Amino acid sequence: MTQTAPAAIDVVSTRALLAANPDTLLVDVRTPGEYETAHIAGSINLPLDQVDAHLQHIVAAAGATMVIVCQSGNRAGQCQSRLSAAGVTGAAVMTGGLNAWLAAGAPVVRGRQRWSLERQVRLVAGGIVLVSIVASVWLPAARYLAGFIGAGLTFAALTDTCAMGMMLAKLPYNRPAKAADVRQALAARGGRSIR
Repeated sequence: MTQTAPAAIDVVSTRALLAANPDTLLVDVRTPGEYETAHIAGSINLPLDQVDAHLQHIVAAAGATMVIVCQSGNRAGQCQSRLSAAGVTGAAVMTGGLNAWLAAGAPVVRGRQRWSLERQVRLVAGGIVLVSIVASVWLPAARYLAGFIGAGLTFAALTDTCAMGMMLAKLPYNRPAKAADVRQALAARGGRSIR
């Protein structure tokens, strides 16, 4: 793939690119549940945890300009790194992700409403810390659980990964009733036969 897009692209430039180049491949790496809640029309859903399994298909479909989207930009950056290592150099990350897209008033396709994965992580981590601190009144060792969650959040920030988020993404709540076929979506979008 030739270098046709910068490493990062803002919402205004993404909208202009999509309008000027309908062959732009818009890849949304959020969970299927997040994607079903709201996504940019014409995007395909390729959850970050499935990128490695479909890497050869993405590389085969990468003939067009590619923009990668997630909720805030973190997961899209991780996907861009994996694609770059596989030889796809023209993939750009939409800065600010879907949050920035929505803040700009850009249109989305809406489905069943769910909380974002980041919000779920904040709820679960905060809930565990709160319960462990309250429980430490009667069971002093419970405070270590709060410390463990704090250490996990610190590690997540330093490594830009989140084990709790990865676990929550696998819950039935975060999965749509019918999972998307990534190969079929790439083939339909790119007009290519992908094996």
